[in-house]
Amino acid sequence: MNDTVDKLVVFLAKRDGIDKLVKTFQYVSKLSNWRIEETNPDMAKRFKNWEVSSGLSRKAFRTGRFLTGFNLLRRNPGSNLTLRLLAIPANAGEMIYFFFDHFTWLARIGTINSDLAKKASFISAFGEAVGYLFFLIADFLLIKEGIKKERKIRRSRREISKEEDEDEEQEKRDKDEVKKIRVDRVMRLMAVAANIADLIIALAEIEPNPFCNHAVTLGISGLVSAWAGWYRNWPS
Repeated sequence: MNDTVDKLVVFLAKRDGIDKLVKTFQYVSKLSNWRIEETNPDMAKRFKNWEVSSGLSRKAFRTGRFLTGFNLLRRNPGSNLTLRLLAIPANAGEMIYFFFDHFTWLARIGTINSDLAKKASFISAFGEAVGYLFFLIADFLLIKEGIKKERKIRRSRREISKEEDEDEEQEKRDKDEVKKIRVDRVMRLMAVAANIADLIIALAEIEPNPFCNHAVTLGISGLVSAWAGWYRNWPS
């Protein structure tokens, strides 16, 4: 698939694709509101409304998303015991995040008691933070494993290259394997960037502080997460 419009259509047909687009709207509008809040209050208010609307829309799009983590635990928790153990708190935290996010959304749009929004948002953010911590550990372990595997292949290739009879088929397979490892590493680094950015946003809800709650910190973190998601979900 080489046509950009075709790729964009496929990207936006995915729930994650449209979520990353609206997330971009949400945090661009947050930064825009912060930038012109004092000089142009009327326009800043419009950007604020855009930010709030985008945030609520994303919560609606994520209806039922908590089942994804549950299904991953059922079907593919990990390739070894360590990854399977890490997958339990990682996916459980993400499930809590998405499940209680439903109540945050319903409270903020007035369907249920609005007083529940703060409590549901805190529980959701706490589960999110726990999940991201364990996802980060798993990703770092897999990146480390990939680096070791790539080095092993390269050592093997150097030893074979010293011999007269070099297997061209094996060389091609090794090159393909190295390429696959590097692509996986880039995707995992994008996941690490997104998870760290989202962890900062979650901490702003769990333990408010001047750094995490600053509009610039939240705006940049949101955009890093959104654009890392764009990269990971963009059709190849």
